[in-house]
Amino acid sequence: MKTIIIGIAGGTGSGKTSLAKGILAEYGEGEVAVIEQDSYYKDLSHILYEERVNQNYDHPDSIDIDLFESHLQDLLNGKSVEIPTYDFSTHVRMDKTTSVTPHHVIVVEGILTLHYSQLRDLFAIKIFVDTPADIRFIRRLTRDIHERGRTPESVNKQYLSTVRPMNEQFVEPSKYYADLIVPEGGENKVAVDLIRTKINSILKKL
Repeated sequence: MKTIIIGIAGGTGSGKTSLAKGILAEYGEGEVAVIEQDSYYKDLSHILYEERVNQNYDHPDSIDIDLFESHLQDLLNGKSVEIPTYDFSTHVRMDKTTSVTPHHVIVVEGILTLHYSQLRDLFAIKIFVDTPADIRFIRRLTRDIHERGRTPESVNKQYLSTVRPMNEQFVEPSKYYADLIVPEGGENKVAVDLIRTKINSILKKL
């Protein structure tokens, strides 16, 4: 099976996931698989919980980039992979994994996906989702409280101490590697149509 990988980056809460879901909806699960960078956080079970909560999870070093790259290479080579499952409430990698088989289109999304040169080299299309900081913060606050078991205080502390400075240092600069900058993520229907057209063009040439 011929496979292409699309990388979607952008600040926390920018709309990366909704854009990935929009692409998935255009083609269906038989054609497209979505892989999240967040699945590849390094396992911190070897240190105490009190130490884990104070780690900088927005720095590039927090990601197991070797495993991430290896899995994407395997998918390009027609091999299935086992995606890790990460527990965001305890900051450890769980025992269960999710099987992903080769698809025509693999969408990779995460704040740092365009930061790593070894990942950029694998992407047929590089996309950056650009959304105002205040909107992104509100989305992150809502998500972390309802989906990741965090308290408002912990979300605010993490945002000010690591999320915002890491966004300025690593995430925002990565937009200059993008082939396409999309405002508002999956809500931008014109962008989704453009991406679909480009995907179809690439697939026809394979």
